[in-house]
Amino acid sequence: MKQAKTSESAPCGKGFGFLFEMGCGKTLTAIAVTGAGYQMGKIKRVLIVAPTSVCAVWPKEFQDYAAFPYTIRTMLGTKAQRLKELHDLVRFPYPHLKVAVINYESTWREGIFEALLDYDADLIIADESQRIKTHNASQSKAMHELGDKARYKLILSGTPVQNEAIDIFSQYRFLDPSVFGLNFYSFKNRYCVMGGFEQRQIIRYRDLDQLIKKEHSIAYRVTKEEALDLPEQTFESRYVSLSAKERSLYDRLRRDSYAELDSGGTITATTVLTRLLRLQQFTGGFLVEDEATKPQLVSRGKLDALADILQDYVVEGGKKLVIFARFLPEIHEIEALCEKVFKASTHKGQPPKRAVAIYGEIKKEERGGIVQQFQTDPGTMVFIGQIDTAGTGITLTAADTCVYYSVNFNYATYEQSLSRIHRIGQWHPCTYIHLQVENSIDGMVLAALSKKEDLAKTVVDSWKQFF
Repeated sequence: MKQAKTSESAPCGKGFGFLFEMGCGKTLTAIAVTGAGYQMGKIKRVLIVAPTSVCAVWPKEFQDYAAFPYTIRTMLGTKAQRLKELHDLVRFPYPHLKVAVINYESTWREGIFEALLDYDADLIIADESQRIKTHNASQSKAMHELGDKARYKLILSGTPVQNEAIDIFSQYRFLDPSVFGLNFYSFKNRYCVMGGFEQRQIIRYRDLDQLIKKEHSIAYRVTKEEALDLPEQTFESRYVSLSAKERSLYDRLRRDSYAELDSGGTITATTVLTRLLRLQQFTGGFLVEDEATKPQLVSRGKLDALADILQDYVVEGGKKLVIFARFLPEIHEIEALCEKVFKASTHKGQPPKRAVAIYGEIKKEERGGIVQQFQTDPGTMVFIGQIDTAGTGITLTAADTCVYYSVNFNYATYEQSLSRIHRIGQWHPCTYIHLQVENSIDGMVLAALSKKEDLAKTVVDSWKQFF
């Protein structure tokens, strides 16, 4: 990849930010702006850069909302396949708006970055722009240089600042360098007071009012409370008890970072974060022995609780259901559980109920069709999503109830997942059910998320309160 420009005279086109909370229609608004620019003759080529899991969503959104001629290509697959999609788009002979969609991780790859520069997009849209918050990451540098060449730029994000106020610098370096400049360290010296070891820790900020004023000088913020008459949200917990044997195993692992299974295998968690991860895997029902690759089922507590929910909501209530889980073994066991429950409840002559799932191993180009099936097919009653993969960028409003079998430790990801059912198009009150093993790590994780904490960071800083 070429080196990004650092000169203060670097070119910059016009940029604007749609800082809409999840579900407030930032994708729809971006498509409307794109169409207006096309009809005015100012935009002929568009590049959309998005998280991998969201790339497949954009063609569907254009299909639903674009009232102007367009041709869209999603650049997924191998390097050769991605370049072919872009080449075919450029050679498309009709006077349509040309739209290329690619994931952030691919923008800086050799051959692809140069092809994107040559594509010479009039408008670049950075969807979930917090993905380029790290100013010196390869994908951020690539976006900076691509943005320097584009005539127009948009950032779309409900959470542009996830952890620290300095997250905003790199996004605005892409959007319009005239707002905060081109040098990250000058920006940090201007707004941050440093301390701690070797003066490397931000201990407080200065002139935050000015920073926010500059941020909003080229951005528009929309919250759900301001913009939408969305239905109410209800949160509840379903508590799961461990058997005496399971509790003993859990407590040994929590207390000693070591446990021995009936099979003779051992579980060792030598670091605080590893112990946290193993305990959460345990409450989901699984543990992986040292030196093993295949997990074993050690508890069915949450699965039994989920079976009751499936029976009440889906089988008897006839309602669609979204289920989020963190770990792949959980996903597969939930799939098997759905199949078992639906098979037992389907009478002769009735069409079978189905569940669909999106997790890391599902091909990106297949995910849009899976979401569409859940949204439109009356027989597809359950959507199972790995929270890190399917918790952002998709619409699941066919359901108004969401079960959290397990969650990850990042508040921003959790918050994003809440908006998969609570967004434009939802007319019913939304219910969120958290499955929790009593007196376990589950309660600690949810308590941290309720305080908008990144649990991994919290544990590193204050680990004694957890163990």
